[in-house]
Amino acid sequence: MASKASFVLLALLLLAIAFPASARVKQPVGGGNLKPWECSPKCDSRCGNTQYKKACLTFCNKCCAKCLCVPPGFYGNKGACPCYNNWKTKEGGPKCP
Repeated sequence: MASKASFVLLALLLLAIAFPASARVKQPVGGGNLKPWECSPKCDSRCGNTQYKKACLTFCNKCCAKCLCVPPGFYGNKGACPCYNNWKTKEGGPKCP
């Protein structure tokens, strides 16, 4: 009986080594270094000078949630966040403000 328990324990240990928990965690797509809770203040700053603030904030927060990055400044500088820069609409225009 003890050998059967040892075998089960050994099998579980081997599975844990072969498939670590960190490998099963879905990583963000964008490669940015923001935490999800940091998106809102960054987008508030990015969208601060636009007359379309509600739309800007909606899309900025959506892009930040995916990319975990918001370019600096009010406009442009998208090269700082490649994921943010490369996400396009169906028509091919920029998705992120």
